Amino acid sequence: MCPDWHHPSPEEKRGRSGKAPSSSEEGGGGGGTSRKSMLQRAAHMRHNSTEPERRLWQKLRASHLKGYKFRRQAPIGRRIADFFCPAKGLIVELDGDTHDRARDLARDGDMAARFGYRTVRFTNEDVMRNMEGVLLALTEALEMQPDRWPSASKHHPPTPSSKEEGEQ
Repeated sequence: MCPDWHHPSPEEKRGRSGKAPSSSEEGGGGGGTSRKSMLQRAAHMRHNSTEPERRLWQKLRASHLKGYKFRRQAPIGRRIADFFCPAKGLIVELDGDTHDRARDLARDGDMAARFGYRTVRFTNEDVMRNMEGVLLALTEALEMQPDRWPSASKHHPPTPSSKEEGEQ
């Protein structure tokens, strides 16, 4: 028996502005956004994922893609990335019909300049119709990126010591 999932209506997804929110735009407006509100917005986005996001997450979660660990709806600066591979500094964005390519590329350049992160983009249609091609292109992008932690094994950041974790 399948659980009864709540799928937000198009009106719920768009909110009051009538435009679907873009993860690239999160926190980008007005007088700045607090870390707490960014984390709350990211959590909300994780619980209200689009169908393409859910499908891609099933392929990325639990290090399913070649052992690479991903986070979803990851706050980075003033942006919430759809998916992020910390070991490679690679952001993965899924774009729907409302995305402005020139604006997205400018934001991607800003992320590269400020944090050294590369962004790869796929359309929602790519994910829905050609998942195998998306995963192949994503694997190639990951393998081209240098490791951020060259000595770390299995694509994970160094593990803190038990003393740092608070064990007694």
